Amino acid sequence: MSILGIDVGGTFTDAVLVSDGRISTAKVPTTARQEDSVLAAARAVGAAELDRFTHGTTVATNALLERKGARTAFVATEGFEHLLHLRRQARAHLYRLCDDHPEPLVPLELCFGVDERVGPEGVLLPLDLGSLPPIDAEAIAVCLLFSFRDPSHEQAVADELRRRLPGARIVASHEIAPEFREYERASTTTVDAYLGPVLTRYLEAVAERCAEAGLPEPLVMRSSGGVASIAEAAAHPSFALLSGPAAGVVGAALAARSAGTGNAISFDMGGTSTDVCLIAGGEAERSAEREIAGYPIRLPSVDLHTVGAGGGSIAWIDEGGELHVGPESAGAQPGPACYGLGGTRPTVTDANLLLGRVPERLAAGLRLDRGAAESALGDIDPLAVVEVVNAEMLRALRVVSVERGHDPRDFALVAFGGAGPLHACELADELEIEIVLVPEAAGMLSALGLAASDERRDHVRSYLVPLAEAAELPEEGEADLRYAGQSFELTVPLGGDLAESFHGAHEERYGYADRVRPIELVAVRTADVRLGPRIEPSSSARQEVSGPHVLELDGSTCWLPQGWVGVRDGGTWRVTRA
Repeated sequence: MSILGIDVGGTFTDAVLVSDGRISTAKVPTTARQEDSVLAAARAVGAAELDRFTHGTTVATNALLERKGARTAFVATEGFEHLLHLRRQARAHLYRLCDDHPEPLVPLELCFGVDERVGPEGVLLPLDLGSLPPIDAEAIAVCLLFSFRDPSHEQAVADELRRRLPGARIVASHEIAPEFREYERASTTTVDAYLGPVLTRYLEAVAERCAEAGLPEPLVMRSSGGVASIAEAAAHPSFALLSGPAAGVVGAALAARSAGTGNAISFDMGGTSTDVCLIAGGEAERSAEREIAGYPIRLPSVDLHTVGAGGGSIAWIDEGGELHVGPESAGAQPGPACYGLGGTRPTVTDANLLLGRVPERLAAGLRLDRGAAESALGDIDPLAVVEVVNAEMLRALRVVSVERGHDPRDFALVAFGGAGPLHACELADELEIEIVLVPEAAGMLSALGLAASDERRDHVRSYLVPLAEAAELPEEGEADLRYAGQSFELTVPLGGDLAESFHGAHEERYGYADRVRPIELVAVRTADVRLGPRIEPSSSARQEVSGPHVLELDGSTCWLPQGWVGVRDGGTWRVTRA
């Protein structure tokens, strides 16, 4: 069986080919047209006669971050046209009073209302399609009140818009996020409409180029950690906003399971940012909602936490003399000063080079310029740079563990990405984590995760009823529960004593449980999963090294400090204190 996984990143495109148990890898520069990078990576790794092809892309993410989506309109219940602009009336940052929210994706002049009203118990005001004004836009998001309970009005509006504007992309909120909380539902629907034309054009181009090259149409990674067909990905692009990072978490879970560890924290440090995620029982934790580029997205995703700390993060000193690292990054061009490509500002990579933690010649053949790194850092202590960036990443690791009721000492740390293994041991020391797992293919783990990923399609149904009054529930899946009167939910697995499961989860998260208080069932989440291929990381001869030592890996480098021992067993280095 021949399986190909291709992950397109901002700087490089990684390919992993699994053929008859052998794993081959390739890395090529990412070009402006990502479809060209996909084909170049496939050629570089020698892909041919594939049985399965999976792909992770940043097209949707980049379009949202750079605000390069379609000209989008918004249709709401009359009187609620300004929903996207009113938001939640919460400050963008609690202690930064001058921080602004991102500008809504839809300007006020493209926000429209339609005469209708549905309440929680049914129709209050019949729909008047004649009140729907003429709209000129590439995409339209439709979000009417209580459409998650009764979508008839919203469906009629969407059908009318599709009749009027057959070439426009129309997205109705009940089709993508049939849940209560109208602002989050409206935001999700708008993002989906905004990104639709961009991702559709890209996926059509990828499919066309793959057909020309004799490759099968790829499956596309979604934020939930599963892949779906190109048609499904194009239908709702907001599901693919975390396509690349989600693949990394899948790869980290695979590495942890292969090493015999069910509980782990994935630690993916690249050139610009670091993504961390908790893995419990061999499966990544998932979240029903997250914020991307300042916009709430009410869709299932792996529960990643991201910080602006990477190998290319720039070190700088403020007016008070305090050292900072990031969030600004040197990027791929010009990159860290030591790359010799014109960069002059000090970065984390420059600091690691001067500390002797990075070889002066990388596996890709790039020779690092120590003198340029020294000039860039000047009087800045390279060890201080590493300590500052470590502090930022420690905060991220604590967010997904300690702040959610988990003791990090009960987990292994799976370090990957171009820079993750360089910092893993010091972070593990701070958190008292005993085991660090570093895959041999640490720099290619996202592409490996793509190759091994399941097909997954998520579904949600809103209830908003007392748990005691809920009808028969599915045997598998998850339930969003809360105590009556609370504003936020906890998600627990279905099956068994659901109330007791919720009490236990509440006690773990908040330190107490109120077993006499009524519980409310908010939503039930299920997923159709088709298991992906079983892939085992390549096995290498057993090897043991002691720190201080620099391990050169596939696309990455691992630093073993004094007092740490690394043992390669199979395809993963198991790093522990001596």
